[in-house]
Amino acid sequence: MRVTTILSIQSSVAYGHVGNSAATFPLMRLGVEVLPVLTVHFSNHTGYGAWRGPLLAASDVGEVIVGIDERGVLDSVDAVLSGYQGAEAVGAEILKAVALVKERNPQAIYCCDPVMGDVGRGFYVRPGIPEFMRDQVIPAAQIVTPNQFELDFLTGRETLTLAEVLDAAHALRAVGPEVVLVTSVVAEGADPETLTMLAVTGQGAWQVVTPRLERMFTGSGDITAALFLAHYLRSGGDAAAALGETAAAVYSVLRHTTDAGSSELALVAAQEEIVTPSHRFEVVSL
Repeated sequence: MRVTTILSIQSSVAYGHVGNSAATFPLMRLGVEVLPVLTVHFSNHTGYGAWRGPLLAASDVGEVIVGIDERGVLDSVDAVLSGYQGAEAVGAEILKAVALVKERNPQAIYCCDPVMGDVGRGFYVRPGIPEFMRDQVIPAAQIVTPNQFELDFLTGRETLTLAEVLDAAHALRAVGPEVVLVTSVVAEGADPETLTMLAVTGQGAWQVVTPRLERMFTGSGDITAALFLAHYLRSGGDAAAALGETAAAVYSVLRHTTDAGSSELALVAAQEEIVTPSHRFEVVSL
């Protein structure tokens, strides 16, 4: 049986789970081969207010990708996954990597998690990154996984209702992506104790509603994008099935993390939840 392979270009931390440190283990636990390329290697995520470690130069990121290509393995890569892009130069290297992978394997796809900001926090990336993401990166991606705040920026809209979120997702699809996964939707009229995840394609739209956990989870978007990409690839492009599997696993891991009182995602302790989630939710066609 052929093993799914993902080239994941993201940040890394020694302590905790964000970026590649949130994506690599869950993907491997699902049986996916991961080629992790690091954009930073910090002691911990920046939410702690203090951290140490290097921000890799864009040229270094590019050199690692060239080295992988020299091993002759990029033709086996099924998808490129990217998350936080700290600078436009790094983003440009990611786009070069996507083009190279597609040259080696024309069937490969690009999944971009457009990490820029969130409701209540606003933008937390350097000036220029949101515009670069909107104008250069999103049109090159086949799958994008924004939260509602990021979706609004990328489409120049303010979405309040579920119908408005759906319209914005279709507007984003019109600039290039085939699949839009809106990772966290809080819509007017919805139960405030719930959170909605929405998948929109040219074939339809589907939602999963889960209980809302009243706390912040750094890295939850990173694992969501990674798992959705993996399940999308393994299902042969079934966005509804990928949505259901992703929502089940992510909620189950976050529930375990909450119950354990952990400040970081409990990926190791909750690893069985990645493969066989304790909680499952109905996938509803819209």
